Amino acid sequence: MPVHPLVNHRAHDYRALVREWQALAKEAGLKMEVFARVGELPVYVLRTRDAAKDTRPTIYLSAGIHGDEPAAPWGLLAWARENVARFKEDRYLIFPVMNPHGLILNTRHDQDGTDLNRSFNATEHPLISAWHRVVAGRQIAMGICLHEDYDGQGNYLYELNPQSPVVGNKILKDCSRVLPIDQRKRIDGRAAKGGLIVRRVLPEMPGQPEAIVLHLMGAPLTLTFESPSEFSLHDRIEAQKTFIQSALEHGLRRGG
Repeated sequence: MPVHPLVNHRAHDYRALVREWQALAKEAGLKMEVFARVGELPVYVLRTRDAAKDTRPTIYLSAGIHGDEPAAPWGLLAWARENVARFKEDRYLIFPVMNPHGLILNTRHDQDGTDLNRSFNATEHPLISAWHRVVAGRQIAMGICLHEDYDGQGNYLYELNPQSPVVGNKILKDCSRVLPIDQRKRIDGRAAKGGLIVRRVLPEMPGQPEAIVLHLMGAPLTLTFESPSEFSLHDRIEAQKTFIQSALEHGLRRGG
């Protein structure tokens, strides 16, 4: 049985994570390519090999926007390893680590001190501009954005869902089998109930997060998951993996 990279404390080893994705891409038939460079480091995107006439909406996943949240990219990889068959059933667009410098240095910001998750409307930023070129023109079925919070007392979830029935409660219940739900009534200055922050309208923010820009690009549902980064890394990875699985189960069939 292969030794998981985290056994050797490699949670912030970007190159090790890339190697794992490269091996998985070959197994799963995913196309993995460099879509941007930050300094000397390549930044990757993976996608299912779309047939020319395949017009189905794309399932969007991303992790590693904040480098001090390592369970998110490793949880995404763990989910992908266990769900190779899904890549032949649906269309996916995956950004495994959006901020490689941040991951390596264990910091929220990128190499220039920018919080990328307050910059997705800043098309003058080279990485964000490249991201827009990749995503532009795609119909997004749902957006799944993976994060962690060092103030978190358990899992919580932002759900941007203007019209359809709320799905976050079911998802958090599934994730509570791994880690508890954050029961604070206010989280990051916003009203929360049972770990869920529902947005029916867009908040006013000078710098726009990834989830909001995905919504403005037409995504009918975006889910931003936060695991508590002071808990066990192993459990946080498991919670991230469970979240993706549950989000796909409940999010894709909402309103059905």
